[in-house]
Amino acid sequence: MTALPRLLTVSLRGRVLVTTLSALALALVIVVVVVAALFESVVHREVSEELRARVGYAETLARTVATPQEFVRRVDVRLITAQVTMPDGEVIGEHRRLRGEREVQTRDFVLHGGRLDGARVTLTVDSQPLQVVKSRLLWGMVATALATLAVTGLLLAVAVRRALAPLDAITRLARDTEAGNRGGRLLPDRPDTELGRAANAFDDMLDSIESAESHAREANDRVRRFVADAAHELRTPITGMRAMAQALLQRSQDTDAAERERLSVILVQESNRAGRIVGDLVDLARIDASIPLDLDLAEADLYELASAQVERSRLVHAGLVLELRGGGAVAMVDAARVSQILANLVDNACQATPEGGRVVVTVGAAGEMAEVHVVDTGTGIPAADRERVFDRLVRLDASRRIGGAGLGLAIARGLARAHGGDLTCNEPPAGFATDFRLVLPIRR
Repeated sequence: MTALPRLLTVSLRGRVLVTTLSALALALVIVVVVVAALFESVVHREVSEELRARVGYAETLARTVATPQEFVRRVDVRLITAQVTMPDGEVIGEHRRLRGEREVQTRDFVLHGGRLDGARVTLTVDSQPLQVVKSRLLWGMVATALATLAVTGLLLAVAVRRALAPLDAITRLARDTEAGNRGGRLLPDRPDTELGRAANAFDDMLDSIESAESHAREANDRVRRFVADAAHELRTPITGMRAMAQALLQRSQDTDAAERERLSVILVQESNRAGRIVGDLVDLARIDASIPLDLDLAEADLYELASAQVERSRLVHAGLVLELRGGGAVAMVDAARVSQILANLVDNACQATPEGGRVVVTVGAAGEMAEVHVVDTGTGIPAADRERVFDRLVRLDASRRIGGAGLGLAIARGLARAHGGDLTCNEPPAGFATDFRLVLPIRR
């Protein structure tokens, strides 16, 4: 492959240079041709006018001149020479056409009157000096055109290099990104130009790619943590179930019935615990996949559902003060799922509140939405973590344990949103450390 085809197919800078210089060269050739043609036309017209003027002058001069020699001397001027052929055949003057040395133009005419009556005059124009002028003009124009092409090529090379510098920057940035160097951006100085808009689009693409890469990496990390924590959470009940099952098998037939019943109860409890974790994982998978949860919607009084959870927690956490405030708020909900949400919120509040502390559940309605607030006087949740606690498998420090497997709040929010409501952690009111707010639509 020659250098020129390689330049035309590989280098954009080369293609721009060759295309521009080719167009300029073609334009210069056209200019040279047009100027040469115009010069030829003008010279031909001027010579014709000069010959016509000489003919008139010669006819006037023939009536007054004394001799043919004087006539020839006075008619000859610059590039025009005269030759007179007398009626008797005598030739006076030089006829250059007869010498055949150079291209000439002639004009023949017959004189009338005076001593030269009947004589034939031949006026000759020597074109050689005009051709020399034309040749010099053409060579000068060619030299000027070549110099113009050379200077234009140099200036254009510099201008194209500067104009296409953003493309080189894009290429370098793309190579750096491919090599794993993230965070680089073009940040064009003139975003309103074509290359500036292309650079902005490239920066936006890098933002999207890096954002997607970051989200994918975070998702992979969450999945790995999820699998590890889920395996860890399932290991405990499965180990307990295996131990209880082995203990039951190893007991003899005459083992005390109360002991066998105790082992059976523990086995059932551990299996229920494992079942709850598996159920939580299934619910989370459906929520993550945006698969609608199965909701058995019916009218239910949120105050009664909250009351049941408060009474249950009073039995388990006898050292805490649990209060239920507000009034009835009937909504179209799945009572079992809403009870699951409330149980999670109340249990978390009780676990985070030390002995003698307070947990207050308030039920009410605001417009088309029913609200349930669960506040406590426990350790509290930092403002930076109030949204993070709803992520999968998130646990705060030991004083504020969020759910057994770190799945409860994530599932609770998913269930609330499946109802058309939401679950948030807000700035607590004065005298309390934490405030979880559950909102549910009164009408579906």
